[in-house]
Amino acid sequence: MLSTGIAAGILALSAPLANAEMAISVYGGFQSAPHSDIEVSDQPDFTAGWEGRSFEMPPYYGVRGTWWMEELGQPNLGVSLDFTHAKVYADDDTLAKSTWDHFEFSDGINLLTLNALYRMPIEGTKFVPYAGLGAGINVPHVEVTRASGTTSEYQFGGATLQAQVGVAYQFNDNWSAFMEYKGNYSWVDVDIDSGATLKTSILTNAINAGVSFHW
Repeated sequence: MLSTGIAAGILALSAPLANAEMAISVYGGFQSAPHSDIEVSDQPDFTAGWEGRSFEMPPYYGVRGTWWMEELGQPNLGVSLDFTHAKVYADDDTLAKSTWDHFEFSDGINLLTLNALYRMPIEGTKFVPYAGLGAGINVPHVEVTRASGTTSEYQFGGATLQAQVGVAYQFNDNWSAFMEYKGNYSWVDVDIDSGATLKTSILTNAINAGVSFHW
């Protein structure tokens, strides 16, 4: 009797998920970032010009899991968990101004965000526009080489905000493709050599293309 009750309970809990729409997406694209102010605790502040170099190794990319709330009667509302490997490189003018030999987050300003999504299917077509907002964290790989020492390590940077808008094309029940704009604003506060700290705020802008598998 006990085992029968447990089995019935598991089936009752899993029934809503059987009606849920889940999706896993992968994407890449072109990502850039405008200038940002750099605050360093042991030397004068300066402004960094950033290069995205989206297609150089390691490339810019992202992976996203999405749950659309069909079983709650809200098929056009969704929640996503989004990981993005964004990156920026200080340009030559920045290195000359700072007198640093090397300054980049090229193994990633790695972003992990939880997002609310809303989709707007266009009746009679396979096009599905969508938009989303979210927040999360950034984990940059800090790469700084200057006269006083070298830093090359992953650190927790701080908070990140995300906004996105795009359109998907639904080929069939299982596959779709999409294009989108995605922006992230990240507050980065990290340690560098000699006990110094580095603070900056980085806005990354990306035009993405990707594919999604639905089940």
